[in-house]
Amino acid sequence: MTLSLTLDSTARSACVRIAGDLDYGHTDELLDAVSGVLADDADVAAVHLDFTDLTFCDSVGLSALLQVRRLTSNAGARLQLDNRPAHLDRILELTGVLDYLTADPQASPDSEETEIG
Repeated sequence: MTLSLTLDSTARSACVRIAGDLDYGHTDELLDAVSGVLADDADVAAVHLDFTDLTFCDSVGLSALLQVRRLTSNAGARLQLDNRPAHLDRILELTGVLDYLTADPQASPDSEETEIG
C-alpha cells in the first residue's frame, strides 16, 4: 500500500493526516511535509500527526517519527500523535519512545528525563 498525506493548518498549528503504510520508501513524504510546514510558518506552535488511517509502520517509519520530533523540537513546536492505532502504540511502547515523542519541547531538562531504549 502507499502513503497518503493530507495537510490542514491554522494560524498556530498544523495537522498531517497519515493514511496507509509509513514504511521504507514512503517516509520522505512525511519528513518533507513537516519540514515544509515548519519552514513556511515560524509561528506554528503544534504539529499534529493524525494516525486514524495508518495501516502499518516499520522501523524506518519509526525513525521518521523520531526525525519529525527532532524537527518540531528544534522549531519550538509541540508534536502531538493523535488517534494512534494499537499497533503503533505497541511499537512506540516496546521501543521506549512514546514519552520522548510526546514530551513538551519547552520543558526544562531537569523537569523529567526520558530514557530511550
